[in-house]
Amino acid sequence: MFWRLAYRQQREYREGIRDQAGVATGIAAWGLMTGVAMVDAGLTVVQAVGMTLLVYAGSAQLTAVPLMASGAPLWVILAAAFCVNLRFVVFSAHLRPYVMHMPLRERLVTGYVTGDLSYVFFARRYPKPGQSEDELLRQQAYLAGNCAVNYVSWMLASLLGIAMANVIPAQWGLGFAGILALLAVGCSLATSPLRVVSAGVAGAAAVAAWAMPLKLNIVVAIAAAVAICLMAEAHGPRWLRGQPVPPHG
Repeated sequence: MFWRLAYRQQREYREGIRDQAGVATGIAAWGLMTGVAMVDAGLTVVQAVGMTLLVYAGSAQLTAVPLMASGAPLWVILAAAFCVNLRFVVFSAHLRPYVMHMPLRERLVTGYVTGDLSYVFFARRYPKPGQSEDELLRQQAYLAGNCAVNYVSWMLASLLGIAMANVIPAQWGLGFAGILALLAVGCSLATSPLRVVSAGVAGAAAVAAWAMPLKLNIVVAIAAAVAICLMAEAHGPRWLRGQPVPPHG
């Protein structure tokens, strides 16, 4: 995807690189911490490297690894990782009109390399898909440049964390840096009243169910947020659903 000459010749490709470079440090910190966490949880170097290259999803990896280390059933591990990554289903549905003109192989690669912030930057810059081949090409060039920085930052940092897991001191506070990176992602996605409510409900439910085993509080948080938002969309006030409120008169 991001190695295609047709993309790299576009000005938008360089702009995508520039935009993602501004948050690359946070992505790298999250990747470094994930690499360290996988080894500390008991994975071998080969297993950790394989998981990094195949999964490429820090939140899912950090959800699955403690469950694997504790001997949780496979279905619990898969269900937890699936729930954590449900947002990518939404991302894919939104990106579909932008990429349907591409061959299947390129669409699959695009889905694999598109991360949270890459999607956020792209969706903000291009709220609607291009109406011509040239517009679509420039949009894909921007996404490719953005994803290139995200992918390289994450992979290099994660592999470095795996290699140096036994020598990186805990005092560095990598876990806190990773939490800040995810917090930035979450805040950037809270662009409507309903999304703010969803984040608040999910956070409150996760804390309330913290004592549940096997990190099932994550599943509870997702279920609570989805249920509340579905009810709000169907029966909530217009301002919460993002609809204009008629003036009082």
